[in-house]
Amino acid sequence: MTNNKWRWNGWGDEAIRMDLPPQAGRLLKELVGIGNPAADYPLEKFLTRVPGTRIPRHPLITTDPRERIDHSHGQSLPDWVGMRMGATGGFPDGVARPSDMEALRDLLAFAAEHKIIVIPYGGGTSVVGHLRIPEGDRPVLSLSLRCLNRLLDLDPKSLLATFEAGVLGPDLEAQLRPKGFTLGHYPQSFEYASLGGWVVTRSSGQQSSHYGRIEDLFAGGEIITPKGSMYFPPFPASAAGPDLRHILMGSEGRMGVLTKAVMRVSPLPQKDDVYGVFFPSWEDAADAVRSIGGSHLPFSMIRLSNPLETMTNLALAGHEKQIALLRHYLRLRNIPDEGACMCLIGFTGLRRLVKISREETFSVFRKYKGVSVGKMMGEAWKKNRFRAPYLRNTLWDQGYAVDTLETAVTWDKVTSTMQSVEDAIRKGLGPWNEKVHVFTHLSHVYSTGSSLYTSYVFRLADTAEETLARWNALKDAASSAIVRAGGTISHQHGVGTDHAPYLAAEKGEMGTDALRQFFAHFDPDGRMNPGKLIKN
Repeated sequence: MTNNKWRWNGWGDEAIRMDLPPQAGRLLKELVGIGNPAADYPLEKFLTRVPGTRIPRHPLITTDPRERIDHSHGQSLPDWVGMRMGATGGFPDGVARPSDMEALRDLLAFAAEHKIIVIPYGGGTSVVGHLRIPEGDRPVLSLSLRCLNRLLDLDPKSLLATFEAGVLGPDLEAQLRPKGFTLGHYPQSFEYASLGGWVVTRSSGQQSSHYGRIEDLFAGGEIITPKGSMYFPPFPASAAGPDLRHILMGSEGRMGVLTKAVMRVSPLPQKDDVYGVFFPSWEDAADAVRSIGGSHLPFSMIRLSNPLETMTNLALAGHEKQIALLRHYLRLRNIPDEGACMCLIGFTGLRRLVKISREETFSVFRKYKGVSVGKMMGEAWKKNRFRAPYLRNTLWDQGYAVDTLETAVTWDKVTSTMQSVEDAIRKGLGPWNEKVHVFTHLSHVYSTGSSLYTSYVFRLADTAEETLARWNALKDAASSAIVRAGGTISHQHGVGTDHAPYLAAEKGEMGTDALRQFFAHFDPDGRMNPGKLIKN
């Protein structure tokens, strides 16, 4: 089972480090400027700032200051600024780790009796503020589900596996794979994120074109709400009114606590390959993946980087001599250094089906001037795909902040939305006379459109308040551009608090009011993760 030592004020196992290759460091200084490192706020000082608890004594609740610090935040940039620069908001009054359903029900009854706010805590990987502690006089309990991590049942005939919702990605796969199955859900946060967190934020894995998004994988389960328990049967399909699973998926802890999840699993694939392809321009590349997206060919993933991300990824790869040889080969194949776009495409499943799909896909790519470079880049991506977040630690230490945002739009809006979002971010720090390095890739391709995943890097300011002001300016500029383009405010990260101001533009007044009434039905006192998605 997972036993990594989590870094208290950053990402992941504190023993793992991702170095920044020299050429990437030079590129960043050229595009953004010399970094502005900030001294870390000491843990010892944080420990002195944790206030006394407002929760009555309970044998299953700890009020240890370190535990309360560890459960006070997620991984959004405001969370990072808070923990690294000493500007964090509140702390939960206590932390509980129930190890069985009886203990969980006892804790929820205790919370109800004492009017305690409950924030379900899975892996702590939220990047949009799902775990932020609400202000106010009511005590707050962080309810960690980490000990609820068991495989309860596996039905190999029906391809259904029932798990406790606190299981983390690696532990989930470790319990399935010896039996010949996989869930196949691999978000970038896979190593530390929980199954319950995936469900309640409508997560999407990197290979969801083969295995499905979480709404395709979640067959049913059980949730405990302040009004009582609710069970969702795992029907293969049903026409009996609205599908009630969808009232839970994306609810972000506002309904209650997901305790068990029945998941659709797959046999382990015979083949799982990722290939690299380069295109001479964004126009050719976007047309190629759009064509593949509408062809119903069974690919497992497509990740198409725009020219700026392609340049950045090649710099981050290191291995300068090998990259120089690759560029030389691509020039011989009429792929220029400037404007080139790198595409990673995966094929997963039965050996014969993978072979046919690969051949048909590459035939389409060649029509759009695509040049295959084999599996080398794909293998490198597979090896490091869960390591990329560690660069946040490295870059912060060098004086740079990194953040991401994502959306999804129809094909007629993909390029214009990408340009608008990047332009808004690029100009966002004009009042500070600061530069921003911004780049985008299509992370999930559909027949009707695609997701857009944008990353941006900017220099830290001298203070936490100033760094947050810069982030707020960038976040609002980019989110407003998404709203104007008609995109969803989130394709895979959820809403939390960071995206909440922009949700009404997507749901409308009537839809937002319906959500508010819906949550009030299951949680009349507004105690379940208040302030996320919509205000109470």
